[in-house]
Amino acid sequence: MNGFLDTLLFGIYPYVAMSVFLLGSLIRYDREQYSWKSDSSQLLRPGQLRLGSNLFHIGILGIFAGHFVGLLTPIEVYHALGLTAPAKQMLAIVAGGVAGLIMLVGLVLLINRRLTEPRIRAHTRTADWVVLGLLLVQLLLGLGSLPVSLQHRDGGEMVKLMTWVQHVATFQGDAPVFVTDVAPVFKLHLVVGMTIFLVFPFTRLVHVWSGFGALAYLTRAYQLVRSR
Repeated sequence: MNGFLDTLLFGIYPYVAMSVFLLGSLIRYDREQYSWKSDSSQLLRPGQLRLGSNLFHIGILGIFAGHFVGLLTPIEVYHALGLTAPAKQMLAIVAGGVAGLIMLVGLVLLINRRLTEPRIRAHTRTADWVVLGLLLVQLLLGLGSLPVSLQHRDGGEMVKLMTWVQHVATFQGDAPVFVTDVAPVFKLHLVVGMTIFLVFPFTRLVHVWSGFGALAYLTRAYQLVRSR
C-alpha cells in the first residue's frame, strides 16, 4: 500500500499537477484574459499592503530561486565548484530559513489585513482563501523541515530530494524510489507544493506569469517618438 501511495503521489501526481499548471494557464490566458490579474485591494485599504506585500514577495522570490537552483542543479556541478553536500545543506537551511521567515511575516500581515478589513473580506473569493491557506501551510512545512534537516547535516536527505526532482523533470520512472524513506514533513511539503501548481491556473496566482513576461521589456527595442 505504501509503495502504491508513493508511486501515486511522487510518480504520477507531479505530472498531473504540471500538466494542469501549464495547459490550464495557457487556456485561461487564451479564454479569460480579463481575469488575468492580481486583483489588488490597494484601493480598499492601502495600510499594511506595502509592507506585507514587499516582505511576502521578497521572501517568496528568494525561496523560489533557492528551490529552483538548489534542486535542479546536478550535485556534480556543486562538487565541481568545491561545494560539498553538507555545506550546501547548511547554505539551504540558513538562506531558506531567512527567506521563509521574511515571507511568513509578510503573509501574516496580508492575511490579517483581509480578516480585519470588512470591505476586503467581502471581496475575497474562496479561491483567494485556498491560495493563502496553501501558501501558509507550505511555508510552515518548509520551516518545520529545518530542524529535521539539521539532523541530517551530511546532506543525504537533500540529495534524495534533488534526485527525485531531477528524475521527475527528466521523465524517469524510478523517481518515487528516492523519497520513499524521507521524513514525513518532506513528503507533505512536496505534496502541498505540487497542489499549489495544480490550483495555480484557477486563481490570481496566474499574474506570476506576467511578472516573468515583464523581463522581455529589458530586451525590447527603444520606441522612437518624433515631434511633428
